[in-house]
Parts: sequence; structure tokens; C-alpha cells
Amino acid sequence: MDMIPENNVLRLVGTLAGRPAFSHSGRGVEFWQFPLSVLRLSGTADVLNVIVRRELLEAAALSAGDKLLVQGELRSFNNRRGEGAKLVITAYARELSLCSGEDENRLQLLGTLCKAPTLRQTPLGRDICDLMLAVNRHYGRSDYLPCICWGALARQAAGWQVGDRLRLEGRVQSRSYLKLTEEGTVERTAYEVSVLTASPAAPCLP
Repeated sequence: MDMIPENNVLRLVGTLAGRPAFSHSGRGVEFWQFPLSVLRLSGTADVLNVIVRRELLEAAALSAGDKLLVQGELRSFNNRRGEGAKLVITAYARELSLCSGEDENRLQLLGTLCKAPTLRQTPLGRDICDLMLAVNRHYGRSDYLPCICWGALARQAAGWQVGDRLRLEGRVQSRSYLKLTEEGTVERTAYEVSVLTASPAAPCLP
């Protein structure tokens, strides 16, 4: 099995929230997906989409309501079908097992800022800054991951520049929003990284 890259490390503990379903095939390997419900400290649940190889899924022998440990990476891909979000965020499981204990949602990223930060305020007046981080993975590909910072960290992040290398720690969160389409208003879900700590990192060596 490939080692988990140090620039993208995800650890989730949550509850299986739906039946696994076939996702896609690639290089002769079948990939399946399932929703994982992970509780926040507030009691709100983030429901995250997990992608896993078929053999890992079969070895785990999952049942409805099982508590699971997922270790892997946070990934993105562009949806070109014209339905749903254009940038799709998923958790890619390199390891999958049954477990017990408290829910967890921890993510460490090392990547490059690829869009200018956007500083704004919530309706309640709290500062928030939107970032887009490009994180390298195998085979020359990159994952483009939307991140948000809050409060003092948001004001600091607003001063970062495109091309800066950043090291972030946080969690993956889901949020619902309403989108106006030709068929009317539909509810959709967005995924992003809620950043707890962030700092500039040393640039890559040439």
C-alpha cells in the first residue's frame, strides 16, 4: 500500500450513515463510496463522502450504524457533468476499520495558496477569510481544497500572497445552501476545511 503523504493526512472517526454504493473504476480497481457522519463538539454532524477501494470495503464487512476509523487524504475533482458542485470534495480512505470511542475529525495539510485570500464578515460581524490551497499528490496531480479561517487568524490570512506555502491544521466540515437552478431552488451541500491553526511553510527546494 502507498504511504500516506505527509502533506495531506486525514483521520476521521464517525458512524456509517448509508449503504456503500459503487463510485467508479480506475486502472482496473473498483472504488465505492459511503457517507460518514462525524459529530462536532456542538453536537452538529458533518456528513462526509468517503471513497474506498472495494477490497478494503469488503475486508471491513460493514453494517448499518457501525463506528468506523478512516485514515487517508482529503481529495478534490472537477465535476464536468453539469450537476451539483463543480469542485467535489471527498475523503479518500487508505485504511478503514471498525472502532469505538469519540468521534474525530482531524486534517493536516501542506500546500500552496493558489488564489488571493478573500476577507469578509459574517452577518454577526465576525471576520472570515476564504483560501484555496493546492496540495500535491502522486502522479503529478494536485487537490484544490477550499479552506476558511476565522477571527484573528482570518485577518492574518488576508495578508498572504498567491504562491505562499502554508501548513494548516483543522477539520472537514459540510454545510447546506440553497441554489437557484432552472428547475427552481434546490438544497445542496458544500465541503470545506475549517482551519484551526495555520502558518507559512518553507518554500519547496528547486
